[in-house]
Amino acid sequence: MGFWYLLLLLIGVILIIIGIMKKGVSLAVKVVILLFVIGILFVVVSIVLLMPGSSDLIAELLKLDW
Repeated sequence: MGFWYLLLLLIGVILIIIGIMKKGVSLAVKVVILLFVIGILFVVVSIVLLMPGSSDLIAELLKLDW
């Protein structure tokens, strides 16, 4: 499972870098903003999932009682 979380983090970082590098492009502003937001979302989600006890946090958020 950790592999997929790290892969999600890597994809998020790559999308953020692509979004930052193409910020001057006026024709694709919507695409750049979308890539940047998705990249930040991927990074945040992967960091949360890599934290110790993340399964307990997710279970509490989803009201799962395992």
